[in-house]
Formats: sequence, structure tokens, C-alpha cells
Amino acid sequence: MLDTLFSLEGRTALITGGSRGIGEMIAEGYVRAGAKVYISSRKAPDCLATAERLSELGTCIALPADVSGADGAQALAKQYLEHESSLDILVNNAGAAWGAPFEEFPESGWDKVMDLNVKSPFFLTQALFGALKAKASPERPSKVINIASIDGLSVNMMETYSYAASKSGLIHLTKRMALELVKSNVVVTAIAPGAFASSMNKAARDHADLVSNYVPSGRIGTPEDMAGAAIFLASRAGDYVVGSTLIVDGGVAHTRGGS
Repeated sequence: MLDTLFSLEGRTALITGGSRGIGEMIAEGYVRAGAKVYISSRKAPDCLATAERLSELGTCIALPADVSGADGAQALAKQYLEHESSLDILVNNAGAAWGAPFEEFPESGWDKVMDLNVKSPFFLTQALFGALKAKASPERPSKVINIASIDGLSVNMMETYSYAASKSGLIHLTKRMALELVKSNVVVTAIAPGAFASSMNKAARDHADLVSNYVPSGRIGTPEDMAGAAIFLASRAGDYVVGSTLIVDGGVAHTRGGS
């Protein structure tokens, strides 16, 4: 059993926001671990280009779509179900952020972030629940992995109010969903990343040396760090982890008083 503990051979995965950043890191890890991977993102050229690159390593298929809100989630689910009747792993990674001073923070910045970061994971999971249950069993449960943030666990002093609220809400939503869906052999967990180079975290991307000074581990996260965490939760190795949020941040959350 140990030689297949972290294998994803024979499993099908769907990763939202899978064309770049953390989503791309997870997608590549899953492809290398043997999964058939579908990636979705709003920008079709990026989605297609990433899928083409990852197809050199295994199987990766692009499903360009805007997953924002309930309507976007249901549209992506319909698109996926045109290709597959079941789903082993759903990674709700697509996300947005918005920064503005408290007195100027707009409703549009609140709604955009909440729709994508909280509403979409819930309604996409709901829309794909039948597919997630289709082949799930106590011996081989399906997995839903929500990508949260350490900003949902500890306070980042940047004025990204809706982002912090959304990620905290997603972490709690993960717990509530997990207790219900596990009855159907669907295991729900979350990952709270810290500093990883991405278009959302431009500081880590463009100033890694500077950001590393504030990380107890002395460096920002690598693609292998993110892929390893996501593979653990998606594979047999993570079957008994239910409702928990795995912090992958080099220790940063603890320096901010995070749990």
C-alpha cells in the first residue's frame, strides 16, 4: 500500500483557476501523480496554453470558463459533465482580491470577491455533487479541496477587507460542508497558502528575497510545496483528514498570531 499512498492514478480532477499560480502548481502535481486533469480559467488563451504544456507530462484538458457566482459555477459543471460522468477530485482554487482604504471600499469590490471566493466553491460543489458521489466509496472517497489563505486565519494589515472575510468564511464553510458531504463519501478539506509567487501575490513573485525575510522558513513557497500538500489531501494518504485546513506557509501565520 505504501507505494501507492500518494498516487492519483486512475483519478479525474477539476481545478478552477488552474492556468497559473497556485492552480497551475496543483495541476502539474496532479498530472505528474497520474491524474486526468481538467483545468478551468476565465482567460481562454492562458487556459489552453497551460493545458498544452501539461499534456506533455500526462493528460490535461482545458475548460475555459468564468466560474464567478452560482451561474458561472453551474455553467462550468455542465461543461465538465459533457466530458465525464464522475469526478474524483474538485479543487476550488479560482479567487480574487480587492484592496482599498476602509472609507472608500466599494460594494463592487466586496461582491466580486465574495462571489468568486465563497459563492463559487459552494455552488460548484453543489452542481458537481452527483458526479463526486458517482464512484465514491468508504474505501475510496472523492475529494473537494478549497484553496483558502492564511489571511483567513490571521490578520494581514493590508486593506483587503473582502478578501480576508471571504477566506475566513471559506475555511468555516469547509468544516460545515465536510460534515455533511462525508456522509456520501465525499471528503472536504482546505489549504491555506502563504507566500507563493503568483499574479495575486505580486510581492512574492517580484520580491521573493524581501518577502523571505518575513518567513520563518526563510523562503517563499515553491510549486513542489503546494503540489505536495494538494496531492496529500487528494490521495489515499489524506482520506482521514476531514474538514481541516492545512496551512502551507513556512510558519508565517504563527508569527501573526494565527491558529
